[in-house]
Amino acid sequence: MLAIRLIAEPDRLDVLVLPVRPVDPAAGGDASAEPVSTAAAPPDDTADEATALVSAARLNGRAGEIHTQLRPGRTPGRLLLLGIGDGGEAAWRTAGAALARSAANETHITIALPGELTPAAVRGLTEGLLLASYRYRLTEAGDAPTLDGIDLLLDDPTTFEATVATARTTAAMTHLARDLTNTPSSTKTPQWFVDQVTSAAADLPDLRLRVRGPAELAAEGFGGILAVGGGSASGPRLVEMDWHPADARTHVVLVGKGITFDTGGISIKPVPAMKLMRKDMAGAAAVVAATLGAAALRLPVRITTLAPLAENMVSGSAFRPGDVIRHYGGTTSETTNSDAEGRLVLADALAYAVQQLEPDLLLDLATLTGANAVALGKRTAALYSENDQLAADVLAATEAAGESAWRMPLHNDYAEYLGSDVADLYSAPTQGAGSVLAALYLREFTGELRDRWLHLDMSAPSWADGDQAEVSRGATGWGVRWLLRWLASVD
Repeated sequence: MLAIRLIAEPDRLDVLVLPVRPVDPAAGGDASAEPVSTAAAPPDDTADEATALVSAARLNGRAGEIHTQLRPGRTPGRLLLLGIGDGGEAAWRTAGAALARSAANETHITIALPGELTPAAVRGLTEGLLLASYRYRLTEAGDAPTLDGIDLLLDDPTTFEATVATARTTAAMTHLARDLTNTPSSTKTPQWFVDQVTSAAADLPDLRLRVRGPAELAAEGFGGILAVGGGSASGPRLVEMDWHPADARTHVVLVGKGITFDTGGISIKPVPAMKLMRKDMAGAAAVVAATLGAAALRLPVRITTLAPLAENMVSGSAFRPGDVIRHYGGTTSETTNSDAEGRLVLADALAYAVQQLEPDLLLDLATLTGANAVALGKRTAALYSENDQLAADVLAATEAAGESAWRMPLHNDYAEYLGSDVADLYSAPTQGAGSVLAALYLREFTGELRDRWLHLDMSAPSWADGDQAEVSRGATGWGVRWLLRWLASVD
């Protein structure tokens, strides 16, 4: 990641960035934007130059707007005017992301920041810079970005050290989730995922890790995970991580869907729908990365994370449409669509959490249905919960983190569609409202935690077709940022 320094005196001024904000229309005048007074006075009359450039370039100061001025033979050699909008955290995040991309071919930049700056603004800027500079490639074809150092010029750098450290951890864990999700499935088997988690957890004290393989899953009755993973030469796994600080008062269980590739099984997908199915473990990536981040930040909340991992393949040992699957704890599901596999592995993990872990709160994240994007578009997850406070807290965390979710209804009259003639439940009803029905199915495995459970269908926002603010094309790492904010607030 980018090296970010907090400094009070600049020692390198190749490129200087000065913030610009919109002018309040109520103040009168013809200008639509103005430079912001910074903690350290910019050198070589750049303040006057910036004021003239704002007018000449007709800048409006919106967050992420950038104007570059070349200054041959002078210091700094380049002056960048950066729009910061209303100066809130979200605006600074957008500004940081735009700057990271605009200055990607520089080697070093210095950002002169306002004297009156909140920790939230610094966090937003830092996250924007780090997240937008993310790049995943398996080859080095083409020119790689050269920007490797950024100085934040502040009045009192020590004030913001903890804020930047938190932002750096958040970005690092988001990068990890993106890396895990972007990795091609020719590499990303369930065991490969386990190896990555084991390596990432090795240097974190007090973080315990347990991995169940096929034999243990069979002995303990995890029928859903075994059924979905049964068609692959790469057997399924169940990762269980436990972060248990001594001062924790609340126990949260996080469950993440971890289908390392999804062909659809015998109900095989068409090629266009299959080619991006390496992202079908983005939920597992998010909850694992967030737990690693919580341990790194030493958040005072107990977290047990479950990542059921399987590859849904076509073979003679693949489960069939119409099979009846016995889940952990004994509940049975009739499945007539092997492409609705994610809910089957989640059902096992949820039932295990309820019966063995006794958490205070239970959350699951899953790239579960295409209906998520039909209902809410490509940037917003569908949130389901019967707990108004829990839903409100999570929605507040997603908004603060710059991610997006929308609460959806859990219509009880749809539950009748889950009825099966041969099993306890029918896993994939076809009456429509696919995301809602999938959530209702999962609810059946939450037992006494039904009123403390929250489900996020994150299929749509887990992947981006192009760069957008701090989100880079490909895997987005959706969920890591808001989870870390929410976990830090759990009492």
